Amino acid sequence: MAAGFLPAGFVKITGERFTSLSVNHPMGHYLEALHLTGYYYPFIGVLQVTAAILLLIPRTATLGAILYFPIILNICMLSFAVRFDGSLLSSPLMVLANLYLLCWDYDKLKFILPFNHPTILNDIPKPKVVSNKFPTIFVARVVAVIIILVLVITNVYDIMPRNTLSECKGQCKVSNNPKACNDFCDCIHKKGQSLEKCLDEYNMALQDTVRIK
Repeated sequence: MAAGFLPAGFVKITGERFTSLSVNHPMGHYLEALHLTGYYYPFIGVLQVTAAILLLIPRTATLGAILYFPIILNICMLSFAVRFDGSLLSSPLMVLANLYLLCWDYDKLKFILPFNHPTILNDIPKPKVVSNKFPTIFVARVVAVIIILVLVITNVYDIMPRNTLSECKGQCKVSNNPKACNDFCDCIHKKGQSLEKCLDEYNMALQDTVRIK
């Protein structure tokens, strides 16, 4: 998790553009606008680097997980909203990893949550019992979640803008309507229209094809 935020944060702190995506791409639209927000852009980088460093220090790992969560959740939602290949799979996995860390430290976080907790000695967090036994069940569950997530994400969208025009048109070879698919790619990468508008035109083309048949 820290390795994911450190380079991304440093790029923002130095004021460099995060990716080389075209501004016609939905994510490119967003990143270009974000890059032009002045000190807000490096401010995000500072938060990312801070969260990553806090995660690496055992005494501040919980604080790092708390700071990390809203940032990675925002990145995850953005990735799904614009169907961005670059973080469509990695960001939800990082969200799950972050949630695991927060759940692991629930004994610390529960005191700041809006629940009624009796103030008794038993509420004081007790040291976790560490076992040397290999966590077979845990690893199996993690692998299963990753496989399910990969299968769901790779099949949730019937068309995606991809990162370049050629990559976008590459998916048209297996499309039910290659022309509509190619028009969608041109709408994104050549005309620079919004993803919503291009998807509307694509879906209308598919509906017309169904009517003709």
